[in-house]
Amino acid sequence: MSAPGNSDPNKTEYSSLVPAVEQASRILVALAQATSGKMTLTEVCKAVGIHKSKGYSILNTLQNFAFVHRSPDTKAYSLGSGLLFLSARVLNNLDYREAAAPLLRKLSHEMNSTAFLGLISGSHLFVVAKDEGIQNIGVTIKLGHRFPLAWGAHGKSIMAYLPASKRKEILGSSKVYFHGSASRFDLDRLEQELVRCRETGFATDMSEMKGGVQAVAAAVFGPGGKLIGSLAVVGTFPREITNEYGQEVARAAKEFSGLVGGDSYLSTFKE
Repeated sequence: MSAPGNSDPNKTEYSSLVPAVEQASRILVALAQATSGKMTLTEVCKAVGIHKSKGYSILNTLQNFAFVHRSPDTKAYSLGSGLLFLSARVLNNLDYREAAAPLLRKLSHEMNSTAFLGLISGSHLFVVAKDEGIQNIGVTIKLGHRFPLAWGAHGKSIMAYLPASKRKEILGSSKVYFHGSASRFDLDRLEQELVRCRETGFATDMSEMKGGVQAVAAAVFGPGGKLIGSLAVVGTFPREITNEYGQEVARAAKEFSGLVGGDSYLSTFKE
């Protein structure tokens, strides 16, 4: 029993948010949501609803830990490289990796290629799990590597299930590498490929991103049918069996989506 006049020692008195921590968190979220990936001090403070002096102090503190970066030229702020360390630790604990591991292993060994799972973050796809099988000569992809969404087979598989407005935004805000170099991009061809991807469940790249290397990829979905990324196989297999491999990757992607609570492709996609 506690002494008269004293509060219960088992009851915490720290139930409110710490303002500075909340504001710092909201600043990081605002920078992550910025379309260009960069914001001025004025834009940050307006988005978070704080005075410039307060925002400047918090941003300086975050910059000290490399959680934000300030451009010496434009004075604009963006997310910093220090977050990569934290995100790498998060990736090590993702359930997605456990769910994907046996599927990636099966694909990589059966196709003698590299299989990987990438998750969408902003305008990029981050490799969070991979299996390179037992190939003597093949394709190596590092965990944590990021690809633009407007890139190769995995990008096509994702674009196929994005609303038209989001596709237009991505195509208009970045260089497009679906057909190799940006100068070779063909919008009409891409639209046909996206239609075919929705019909078959997978997208392909026939040595356009790298000579002699083929790729097949299928979109993956999380809880509520949310598009979360792509499962892909990259290797030096013959072009003639690309469709056969694509069907296997599509089946694996659908199985993975089911394991993590995703819905079917058709129930998810809305033009």
